[in-house]
Amino acid sequence: MKFLKRKEVEPIHLPGRRLNLIVGQKDAASPSDIMTMGFAHYSAESGPMEPHHHVEEIVYIMSAQDGYVRFGGFGEAANELGARIPLEAGMILHIPDMEWHVFEYDEGGHVDIIFFYSAADVYSKGQGMRE
Repeated sequence: MKFLKRKEVEPIHLPGRRLNLIVGQKDAASPSDIMTMGFAHYSAESGPMEPHHHVEEIVYIMSAQDGYVRFGGFGEAANELGARIPLEAGMILHIPDMEWHVFEYDEGGHVDIIFFYSAADVYSKGQGMRE
């Protein structure tokens, strides 16, 4: 068993977000071939996030100030996202396999989440992986 603290896991700076990858296949503090878990922070510090999609995901909103999610569309439909949905601490999002989504914020705002999903090669209908 490993005991980890977010503040002790070196952040990974990506376009649109800063990650603390706790469990996962690549660059994670604790390796796993079947699951991914981490923290993500979205704010002006990292710039705007591009819409993305991947395997089914669960997101817990830890903190949000003037933060939003937009989602919708599957396949190549990144430009079919719906209206902004305001986020608040304590919300849980269950994002279906391969659904496009993006986290956004107004000036001075942020979104801070915990995310959980299986490794992409374990299960993804949209990517033709095994069921």
